[in-house]
Amino acid sequence: MNAPDPVDSSDTASATPVTLEEAAERYTNRELSWLSFNRRVLAESENEAYPLLERLRFLSISASNLDEFTMVRIAGLEGQMTRGIDTHAIDGRTPRQQLTAIRDQVLTLEERQQRSLQTLRALLAAEGILIAETDQLDDEQMAWAEGYFTTDILPLITPQAIDPSHPFPFVQTMGLGLIFRLKRGKRKADLMEMVLIPSGAPRFVRVPGDKAVYIAIEKLVTRFAGLLFPGFKILGDGVFRVLRDSDIEVEEEAEDLVRYFRTAIQRRRRGRAVLLELDEECDEKAEALLREQFDVDAAMIVKTDGMLGLRNLDAICDEPRPDLKFPPFSPRYPERILEHDGDCFSAIREKDLVIHHPFESFDVVVDFLAQAANDPNVVSIKQTLYRAGDQSPVIAALVEAAQNGKAVTAVVELKARFDEERNIRWASELERAGVQVIYGFTELKTHAKVSLVVRREEDGYRTYCHFGTGNYHPVNAKIYTDLSYFTADPALGRDAARLFNFVTGYIEPERLEALAISPGGIREKLYDLIDAEIEAARAGRPSGIWVKLNAITNRGMIDKLYEASAAGVEIRMVVRGICSLKAGVPGLSENIHVKSIIGRFLEHGRIWAFANGKALPSRQAKVYITSADAMSRNLDRRVEVMVPIINKTVHDQVLGQVMLANILDIDQSWELHPDGQYERMQPVSGDDEDAESFNCHRYFMSNPSLSGRGQALEADAVPRLRLSGCMGNPTDLPADGEARS
Repeated sequence: MNAPDPVDSSDTASATPVTLEEAAERYTNRELSWLSFNRRVLAESENEAYPLLERLRFLSISASNLDEFTMVRIAGLEGQMTRGIDTHAIDGRTPRQQLTAIRDQVLTLEERQQRSLQTLRALLAAEGILIAETDQLDDEQMAWAEGYFTTDILPLITPQAIDPSHPFPFVQTMGLGLIFRLKRGKRKADLMEMVLIPSGAPRFVRVPGDKAVYIAIEKLVTRFAGLLFPGFKILGDGVFRVLRDSDIEVEEEAEDLVRYFRTAIQRRRRGRAVLLELDEECDEKAEALLREQFDVDAAMIVKTDGMLGLRNLDAICDEPRPDLKFPPFSPRYPERILEHDGDCFSAIREKDLVIHHPFESFDVVVDFLAQAANDPNVVSIKQTLYRAGDQSPVIAALVEAAQNGKAVTAVVELKARFDEERNIRWASELERAGVQVIYGFTELKTHAKVSLVVRREEDGYRTYCHFGTGNYHPVNAKIYTDLSYFTADPALGRDAARLFNFVTGYIEPERLEALAISPGGIREKLYDLIDAEIEAARAGRPSGIWVKLNAITNRGMIDKLYEASAAGVEIRMVVRGICSLKAGVPGLSENIHVKSIIGRFLEHGRIWAFANGKALPSRQAKVYITSADAMSRNLDRRVEVMVPIINKTVHDQVLGQVMLANILDIDQSWELHPDGQYERMQPVSGDDEDAESFNCHRYFMSNPSLSGRGQALEADAVPRLRLSGCMGNPTDLPADGEARS
């Protein structure tokens, strides 16, 4: 799931001035909303309808999310307190008040994670997968474990004495370590020794045998510590883990971004400690030493009788037990491109196309760039890169294009958190191949996902564009639900060129024909579109807004939606994560319905739809996809793009298939109530007692997309959806395919 963002006081900017008391009534605290989101993720580990290893994976994701929240958000709030910054959050809380509320919920969440692990360990053991303690190993397994410790672990670890001549060693963020209190012979003073687990060592070791037995590496180090400290008596021990401040602040005067980030990454690894985790049985003297050395606020020291570092449980999820995982799923390659013999440019030239990941293959994006790299008629390629992954076919295509003599420009964003080091490496590789690498702005992140390919054709040069709601990351594209929009529309091509000119040459785009670009432009465009719906509602005409986002925290945007609700505009929102907007509050937001979808895939695409004079959904609606969430960082401090969807088939797919299916989903949905709490939705039975709940991911896995289906699949081969009542179950549309309310 997505990492949290650094503390951002600009989300407090408001179009409607309010008192602190009113703020608490109008808005939900961003940090507490995020914790609520992570509770929903954790709830999937408790979902008995899911296979066991998938439940374990959700537990790992929840723990990873909480780690990043601590390293970024909690660290940021503590930094505000240290610097004396007393900026109020959107709900009126000071940094200190936020930290008090956050710490209580973090402790509760960690306790619930441990309970979930305890439950899953028992259920997995019954299925032949044991996450073992050393005393659960039989004699043969113990003999193997001792041999493994001697040959594979001992060479990796280094005991470090802690005394006046051996200063306390540095422990990197997310570092896992053990501390031992030892005594030797008649020596009066105890000796403290620390053993840090190398980050490259496997956290869980699988014991050979038909039964899957996993044991954590720290358990082996504790069990066989006598081999590490021969001649010493072990008086006590403990396992610990530390999280550090991991945010990187970019200084505006930084002259060389690459050099700055190389240095900043090193500083991040040595950031101040934010959280210290200890096992419940930690030796008292060892614990006192750790508390003193890490200098962590006492409220952020967590002791547990369970396991530390639950994020590493994902390694066990790779156990080859298909019976304990979701049924395998292979993404569809769009039939329409296959009908053009795999020629992406021919298919796009015929008609716009949208690829719905992960249900449709990311290979289309790769093939688009690979074909451009090898097409003698392609003159130039321009590409934004925010996150590209470790083994990136996108990078390989750009390198090949440059080697083939194309003019290739890559905008590499160094400020992509936790991907900075990888992006520096990619930038160096691209530059060596002859790609013109641009690092964008010092003060802005380039978050827009855009490819631009210029091709020489019989009637002149033609521009082909790809606009995405997600990153050019092949692994994420198998997990995240995103939209990839391909078009040869000349106006969109000209606007995309203006976008690149803005990033590479500081030439601010003027007289845009179709796109809206942040900073500034997306907010203004959305305000205009919302105002049009407000005007329609006040005039008694059909109105409505549908929106799908990952997060909404910007006060101005929330206030504008409150204004629309007060005017009578019905607003349906699918917000996966943070939602500072309060839904269904009488006199404030009674016409706003919000839900969150948490399921097999991570909802990531961003869509806005406006009724435009006819009840949603309809072909008259104005529909947009965007790389931006409704957050101040996206609207004001990032280069983002919002794209209008005009083509009839693509419009039908984005609105009447993707957006509508998200609204109709019940099986994976949580409804936001006026008190700020979420409740898992239940099937709507109506007059049919046997009615089934609708799962949008299952629908997308089972059916081809409208724009990618090709001529071989008849129009009625794709089940269409419609609204039944207010929030009822989906049924097929009539043969004419018109979406009706």
